[in-house]
Amino acid sequence: MSLPLMPKATAVWLVENTALTFDQIAEFCGLHTLEVQAIADGEVAQGIQGLDPLASGQLAADEIDRCQADPSARLKIQLSEIPLPVAKPRGTRYTPIAKRQDKPDGIAWLVRNHPELTDAQISKLLGTTKPTIAAVRDRSHWNTTNIRARHPVALGLCTQAEIDAALARAQRAATKAAAPAPAPAPAAAPVDPTPAPASTEA
Repeated sequence: MSLPLMPKATAVWLVENTALTFDQIAEFCGLHTLEVQAIADGEVAQGIQGLDPLASGQLAADEIDRCQADPSARLKIQLSEIPLPVAKPRGTRYTPIAKRQDKPDGIAWLVRNHPELTDAQISKLLGTTKPTIAAVRDRSHWNTTNIRARHPVALGLCTQAEIDAALARAQRAATKAAAPAPAPAPAAAPVDPTPAPASTEA
């Protein structure tokens, strides 16, 4: 399914200007329902200017009305002949300064709820360092007393899809590690070098 341009900004506009459900907005914008709920609660996307999908030609007013009347319906994007920008490969995750103080909370949540994730996977998910993860894990972090385990998706540190992908990789690695080693091939019977006795028959 095609996603709208600037999905989060579009979600902000839909939350503020329509009566669509969180699920409807999340599916249309390619976000997790928790992300949309966090936008509505003002926990994430603060300062993001909402993008009107009607003005950009990505949605029709009739389509919004149809889905507002039926919570089980799903929004359908209007295809445009304008070429969409090609996403560039993402390098190191950049986290705004205002969000960096939330990283230990996200680390604590992942460590508590998904111990199968390695420090390397958590580091990639949240854009943090292994020493920081270790400090949160063993409670030697300088701000341990103020750390509260909170879902990193609600904090805007990553998406649920990224967490699900990391968990799937961790599960595959655990399954592979638990697989029994193949049994060794049976050794060949030793050959007796002693020659057979000669026949004594006349």
